[in-house]
Amino acid sequence: MHNVITITLIYIAPVLLCIAIYGLIQQRRSRRSQRIYSEAVESGMTEPASLHPVIDNLRCLGCATCVKACPEHDVLGIMANKARLISPTSCIGHGACKEACPTNAIELVFGTATRGVDIPRVGKDFQTNVEGIYIAGELGGMGLIRNAIEQGRQAIGAIAVSGRVQQAGQLDVLIVGAGPAGISAALAAKELGLSYRVLEQDTIGGTIAHYPRGKIVMTAPAKLPIIGEFQFAETSKEKLMAFWAGAVKQAGLEISEGQRVDNITPIENGFEVDAGQAQLASNVLLTIGRRGTPRKLGVPGEDHSKVVYRLLDPQQYQGKKVLVVGGGDSALEAALSLAEVAATEVVLSYRSEAFSRAKSKNRERLAEAEKTGQLRVELASTITSIEPLKVNITTVTGKETLSNDIVIVCAGGILPTGFLDSMGVEVETRFGTV
Repeated sequence: MHNVITITLIYIAPVLLCIAIYGLIQQRRSRRSQRIYSEAVESGMTEPASLHPVIDNLRCLGCATCVKACPEHDVLGIMANKARLISPTSCIGHGACKEACPTNAIELVFGTATRGVDIPRVGKDFQTNVEGIYIAGELGGMGLIRNAIEQGRQAIGAIAVSGRVQQAGQLDVLIVGAGPAGISAALAAKELGLSYRVLEQDTIGGTIAHYPRGKIVMTAPAKLPIIGEFQFAETSKEKLMAFWAGAVKQAGLEISEGQRVDNITPIENGFEVDAGQAQLASNVLLTIGRRGTPRKLGVPGEDHSKVVYRLLDPQQYQGKKVLVVGGGDSALEAALSLAEVAATEVVLSYRSEAFSRAKSKNRERLAEAEKTGQLRVELASTITSIEPLKVNITTVTGKETLSNDIVIVCAGGILPTGFLDSMGVEVETRFGTV
C-alpha cells in the first residue's frame, strides 16, 4: 500500500498539478478575451474592415496557435476553449492565423452577413471571368503589402503557364499599377523571362506614395523575386518608398510613370491597351488600388478648391482651421498629424457613433489628443454644405457653422466599377464568403 501511494505521488500528482495549472491559465485567458470582446461589442466595433477569419468550432482545438501567429495584438482570443475574433475591427487580414491552424479550422472571408464588400470575381489563378485579364493586390481585396507582393508573384506564375504568352508583336503581360503587387509582378516577369511593361498613372509605390509624410507603415517580412527577402516590420513611408525605388533600379525594371490607362480592348489573342498610345499585350494584370477615385461627400460646395482627398504634408496647413472627414485609420492619422502642427485648429467629423474601422492604437491616440485639447472630435455628425470660409455641420446637439480654411475628406475610395465593366470584368458582393 505504501508503494502505491509513493508511486501515485511521484507520477500522478505532478500530472494532476500540470492539468490544474493549465486549467487556471485557460480560465485567465478566457476571461481576458471575454473582456476585450465585450468592450468591442459595447463600442459597436464588431465589423471587420475587410478580409478576416471565420472559425469552425467543430474543428477548433482551442490550442491558441492562431492567437500566437497573429502579428497584431488581441485580435484573436480563446473563449470557452475555442478561438474567436475578439477585436474584429483590429483585424487587417494578415492570414497568418489560417496558415498556423493545425486543423484547418479557419477560413478567410470578405464581408459579413450584414455588410457586403465588393470584390472583382477572380479564380485561384487570379484570372478574372475575362480570359487573359488578371487582378492582384488591393483591387482584389488584398491591401497588405506582404499579401500584395505574394499575389503579384503568383499571378505572373499563372500567366507564364497559361499558354497566352509569346504572341508575335505583343507583350506577354502588361502590368497596370506600380504598387507592391505591380513591382513584385514585374520582378517575377523579368525573372521568368516574360516580356512585360508596367504602366503607373502616378508614381512608383502606388497607394503608399499618397500616405502622409512621416507615416509609420506596418508590414511583415516578405520575399521579392530577384531582390530577395526584406525585413521591414515598422518603417516610415519615406524609407519604404526609397526601398521600392532601389528595387526598381537594382533590377532595371521597365516602369512608365504618369501613364493612365483609359481603355483595355480585347483583340485576337490579346488586348489593346490605350494609355495615350496603343500597347498590345497577350495578358493584362491589374494591380491598381481601390482608392483611385476618392469617395465624395455629395454635398453643396464640395467642388471648392479648399476640399482635398489626401494629406501629404501636415506642415502646409500650419495656422489653418482644418476639418477632417472620415472614421478610418487614414482619417484618424491625418487628424493626429495635423494636431501636432503648431497653431493648427483641427476638427474630426465622422458620421457614425464609433470609430469601428480604425486600429485600437489610433483610437487610443485620438482619445488622448482630444482629452488634452489638441483637437475636437464630432461623432454622429454630418457635413451639410461647404462654403469658402466655413462649413455647415449637423451634430448630436444640432446645426452648427465652423470657421474653416481646409476640408480633408478621408472616406476611402470607390471601386473602379466603370473601368472593370468596360472590360467585362464581373464584380460580386461578398457577405462573409471566401
